[in-house]
Amino acid sequence: MERRTKERFSPPALGGSSLLVVFAVLCLTVFALLSLSTVRADGRLGDVAADAVAGYYQADAQAQEILARLRMGEVPAEVESRGSVYRYSCPISDSQQLNVQVKVEGEDYQILCWQTTPSGEWEPDNRLELWDGE
Repeated sequence: MERRTKERFSPPALGGSSLLVVFAVLCLTVFALLSLSTVRADGRLGDVAADAVAGYYQADAQAQEILARLRMGEVPAEVESRGSVYRYSCPISDSQQLNVQVKVEGEDYQILCWQTTPSGEWEPDNRLELWDGE
């Protein structure tokens, strides 16, 4: 009698190198997605910063125009005056403005204040109840 040997079929084994390749591809995919989200966030942050700088320089140019008019002896309607001291503000954005205070005496002038300030009123958030220790 013939003895037949049964041949066993075994699926190809996933070796350590195959698992390492799968893990490396998975890690590279995750890092690529993280890099993409970081680039998008940096792009949005750059756009906001560019808008803020453009708003400031536009307000600064407007303030310089008003100062030039004051030096020529013309007082625009939006300017408050107390003697030789003039005060005015130029909007930068919805939440900020450029406040200017300048003393003009003939051709000479002295800038007393040239600063960015919030344009709205600050309202504290009193909804949070804190424990007083008792």
